[in-house]
Amino acid sequence: ELEKMQFPLGYVWGVAGHLQGVKNGDEIRSAYEENQPKVVTSMTKFSQSAALFDALSAIEEAWEKEGASEDDFYTKQKKRAVSNSLRAMKLGGVGLEGAEKERFNEIKLRLAEISTTFSNNVLDATKVFSLDVEDADAVVNVPSSARGMWANNYKMAMAAEGKEVEADAESGPWRITLDAPSYIAAMQHVPDRSIREKVYRGFLTRASEFTKTEDGKDKSNVPFIYEILKLKTERSKMLGFNNPAEQSLATKMAPSVDSVKELSNLILDKALPAAIRELAEITEYARANGGDEYSIDKLEKLMPWDTGFWSERFKESKFDLKEEELRPYFALDNVLSGMFGLCERIFNIEIKKADGETEVWNKDVSFFKVYDKDTEKHIASFFLDPYSRPADKRGGAWMDVCIGKSEAVNRDVPVAYLTCNGSPPVGDTPSLMTFREVETLFHETGHGLQHMLTKATVGDVSGINGVEWDAVELPSQFMENWCYDKKTVYGFAKHYETGEPLPEEMFEKVKEQKNFGAGMMACRQLLFGLLDLELHSNFDAVAAENGGQSIFDVHRSMAEKCTPYSLPLEEDRFLCSFSHIFAGGYSAGYYSYKWAEVMSADAFGAFEEVGLDNEEKVQEVGRKFRDTVLSLGGGVEPMEVFKQFRGREPSPEALLRHSGFD
Repeated sequence: ELEKMQFPLGYVWGVAGHLQGVKNGDEIRSAYEENQPKVVTSMTKFSQSAALFDALSAIEEAWEKEGASEDDFYTKQKKRAVSNSLRAMKLGGVGLEGAEKERFNEIKLRLAEISTTFSNNVLDATKVFSLDVEDADAVVNVPSSARGMWANNYKMAMAAEGKEVEADAESGPWRITLDAPSYIAAMQHVPDRSIREKVYRGFLTRASEFTKTEDGKDKSNVPFIYEILKLKTERSKMLGFNNPAEQSLATKMAPSVDSVKELSNLILDKALPAAIRELAEITEYARANGGDEYSIDKLEKLMPWDTGFWSERFKESKFDLKEEELRPYFALDNVLSGMFGLCERIFNIEIKKADGETEVWNKDVSFFKVYDKDTEKHIASFFLDPYSRPADKRGGAWMDVCIGKSEAVNRDVPVAYLTCNGSPPVGDTPSLMTFREVETLFHETGHGLQHMLTKATVGDVSGINGVEWDAVELPSQFMENWCYDKKTVYGFAKHYETGEPLPEEMFEKVKEQKNFGAGMMACRQLLFGLLDLELHSNFDAVAAENGGQSIFDVHRSMAEKCTPYSLPLEEDRFLCSFSHIFAGGYSAGYYSYKWAEVMSADAFGAFEEVGLDNEEKVQEVGRKFRDTVLSLGGGVEPMEVFKQFRGREPSPEALLRHSGFD
């Protein structure tokens, strides 16, 4: 009955939230902001119902009186759903009374409002920046795909102003923007340091006091960050916690803040020496090949806008392989076909395109149906929105629930949204993906598979529902490993024009490159996770507003620990666009990526142990992964799920080995 009551509003508001992310505009913003307080208030009333809490408590007590017994899966689901609901209601303020309850609800409404504003400010600040380049020397040796993208940006921007202009990859003009495909290409390939610096500073100061929109409006997220941290601290103390991090961990696998720090420090001890070595090698290469402007007399150390460029040049030199040489082999449609082939091999499912069978929000969105191979039954569906659209789509990549599986509301076919911000087609050339974009697609598909292949039928714990946040990245990060598996890669890596397969020596170089920069990447992720944790556990936002340590001071102090080789600039405002923790679900939970990566690496280790070329065994382990990690959803505790698959608790050894830190 609970699911029946909650489903209509949850579904409609889920669609509204999705459109806010992928088709953002004045009309949707206005409707969303107008209705958000009503929706939050309605959901709050539900979660604070004393009668409902008492009824659920009575059910749980009755189960406890029955004593310990071996439950079937359906009973486990119900027990987990009730237990999770009771915990959520306690964290939702069901135990509060009078003025305290009123204040708690005010905080909840305000946090929902600020979160939306934060996200909109990042989108607006990303949109407002552009840098036009007319000098061909400034983009010499930049891959044609990037120059084509920037020329197309320029043409589209001029067309929006009613001007018809000529712009092409070879002669420009080129417009560099801050959406991911454009920004990353500029940082990695533009030889002109001054252009890289402008683009870098534009990116790192988004939604800060340095940002204004075209109409001159202030879009700074700085005051909102302080308000968010103050409100979350006040709320957590109302609920009996010392800080928001403690409250966050009450719903996660990690038992304490200290346990998260312990794992982070274990990885940091291995990653930091590797990162320092990596940067030294890149610096040495830049000094040897960059000319006088990179001499030690002119440049004491590489600046942040230099590192990506010279890292890419050093990688090309070391492995004799340019990313641009790979892209013709990674056309989106081919990658999808190969990835679906992998899913068929190891999970015994078939994925078929079903465009035209349902409405979509953009012409580039595709719709797919998932079938079980044994029964030929249609078991799930998903939307794929693959390309960057900076005008109306937020950055990043994510999977979200459209419809969850639920016996109570007669929903047997779950539906997912898979959203990426990959390189769009340019002219007659299809979307040619970078290798990182291929990994991202595999990552989001992993999330989608856990949602779609669930066997749980209690809606609150089916699919990704009810899965502890620090376990939810397991299937997504697990899927990334297959991008280095020969059979999988040769299922999609063929030239988009000739159909020729990726040359074998190129694939070997891709594998050799896997751990290039792994130290710096790990330190970067650990910085984000520990910075998030510090802000939500030890930081005093009230004191900060009265002359104490600022959020940017905390960023610097955590960087001194995690990335001492690359400290933030004085004007670095990365936190102002850190939507994961201030406008998403990763508040005091960004560490989850590393926590789950321990499990995902160990899970892939099960396939390595039987031999990736042993097809029969790989399929056997794949079915087991489907029947445990992908099927049980939130109906079973994640540690128990992992032990059912692996036969033991996870070990960090596989992650350290995969990262080259062993």
